[in-house]
Parts: sequence; C-alpha cells; structure tokens
Amino acid sequence: MSGFPNCPQCGQANTYPDGDLFICPDCGYEWAAAGTEEEETTRQVKDANGTVLQDGDTVTLIKDLKVKGSSITLKVGSKIKGIRIVDGDHELDCKTEAGPMMLKACFVKKA
Repeated sequence: MSGFPNCPQCGQANTYPDGDLFICPDCGYEWAAAGTEEEETTRQVKDANGTVLQDGDTVTLIKDLKVKGSSITLKVGSKIKGIRIVDGDHELDCKTEAGPMMLKACFVKKA
C-alpha cells in the first residue's frame, strides 16, 4: 500500500517513516530503517569481571541480593545455571532457588 516495510513486531502494514526510524502506530514499535538485525546480534553483556556472557552460561552471585517484595535473600556464591540474555535494565533472565527472576549482570560472575 504505502511501500514501507511491515512492522516486525505485529506484522501490520500501517507503518510510516520518522527520520531514521520506521514507526508502527498500531503497536507503537519503532525500528531502524537499516541494519537492525546486525545491531541486535552484536550486543554484548559482561559480568562483574568483564567476561562476556552468553545464553546457557552458569554464573555465581558476587553479593547478597534481597528479592524485592519478599523476605528472601539470594546469598553470595549461589550458582545460577542456564541464564538467558534479554534486553532491558536487567540483562539476565534465570531461575533461582527463590523462583524465576531477572538480574543485572553487574552482580554476577561467570562460573
């Protein structure tokens, strides 16, 4: 219809350009006109020691962490297996003994 690409998130064709970005008014998603795939694959998340983390790595906590909204504390030295790298403020998605949660990479080191 308009010659612009469909939204990569919701698939709708109702998109428009705004500077260097394309915008989908249906879901509110914004993405770069070119090079989006390359930018996402080059993102690196580093632990407290500067080691690059990858999906599936095992990490160890370097500090006691209080779980927000709970009386549980994750103790220093706790091993967390099978992390996933995600976008956002908390880069790691994982399962701990306290249940599933998201952690910041600056509080862990690669085991």
